[in-house]
Amino acid sequence: MLFDPMYFLFIAPALLLSLWASFRTKSTFNKYSRVRTLRGLTGAQAARTMLEGAGIHDVQIVPTQGVLTDHYNPLNKTLALSEPVYASNSVAAVGVACHEAGHAIQHAEAYKPLWLRSALVPTANIGSSVGYMVMLGGLIFSSANMVMVGAVLFSMVLLFQIVTLPVELDASARAKRLAFANGIVLDQERQGVSRVLNAAALTYIAAAVSTLMTLLYFLMRSGLLGGRRD
Repeated sequence: MLFDPMYFLFIAPALLLSLWASFRTKSTFNKYSRVRTLRGLTGAQAARTMLEGAGIHDVQIVPTQGVLTDHYNPLNKTLALSEPVYASNSVAAVGVACHEAGHAIQHAEAYKPLWLRSALVPTANIGSSVGYMVMLGGLIFSSANMVMVGAVLFSMVLLFQIVTLPVELDASARAKRLAFANGIVLDQERQGVSRVLNAAALTYIAAAVSTLMTLLYFLMRSGLLGGRRD
């Protein structure tokens, strides 16, 4: 694989997209981390304001270590905000915090794609850890059937990522709309929030493309998708 031109033909575009998405996300976040909101609410305060505006009072907002490690856990209704977001009153921090609050609102409203994504987590974890190795083993042992089994497992990762896209886009749409409606950001700050969240969305698209191209490579290389194994 390391010396297979076909591998680089499939993976290189996805890798470049992932690198660009990562750079765009970090650079946009860093840019708007230096822009303070006029109301001065921190990320934690912004998330709380957005949740209370939706009538949600049972979600705990806590700080967590790392950068851009923000997430909402529907199992214990905990909204964890990374250190650069929790106590910061920047446009970037408020945008990210409101996005995560958007997930909590999805949960409270029983948003079906969020439920489906949660249900797919176990199979996606298995597909991620086992599927790739089974496909690789199929190529090594020239077993198309083995590649197919691995591909079915690995496709669970792709399915999870595809379902994740509308979940993340909807959370961002809620954040953009409700942050303004609740007075968390003013009109002149909405563009900054939108840019931060749009950049972050690219990472989910890049991840799905990378998984798809990896899957197509193994299917093509094994001959299951019209390719020919040498």
